[in-house]
Amino acid sequence: MNVKTLVINGVIAALYVVVSLFIAPFGFTNIQFRISEMFNHLIVFDKRYFFGIVIGVFIVNLNSPLGWYDLVFGVAHSAISLGIIIFLSKFIKNKLTLLFLNTIVFTFNMFIIAFALNLALELPFWITWFTTAIGEFGVLLIGIPIFYALHKRLRFDKLR
Repeated sequence: MNVKTLVINGVIAALYVVVSLFIAPFGFTNIQFRISEMFNHLIVFDKRYFFGIVIGVFIVNLNSPLGWYDLVFGVAHSAISLGIIIFLSKFIKNKLTLLFLNTIVFTFNMFIIAFALNLALELPFWITWFTTAIGEFGVLLIGIPIFYALHKRLRFDKLR
């Protein structure tokens, strides 16, 4: 990894942390609206953003009231979902299609977070999966036009 990529990933992680902590009360419960999840869309433009996103999630989850549950399951949710999108991007080249797929993958995989909340807080799994998935879907859906427009201006795939 070259220095510029390392710095960009550091900035992504820092932005993820700052935005997450700004809305912290809405990012850790069974009704999640973690605006920083929009940064997951960066993976559509360049797979090298994987580490910045995952490190940002890890740092934020150090502050989670769920403790190690969020560290393990939250980071796993992000890493698995990002990995699926990296894999799909080998076959699908249309960025807008990938942004929508990213939204669906992250939303579906919220069962991982629901499982963690079930273990940690004994919240009902199915209802928790539904409520966390709704929040994730909303945030990522809102993020599609934002990150698509930002990409047109900043060219995320050329920032190396």
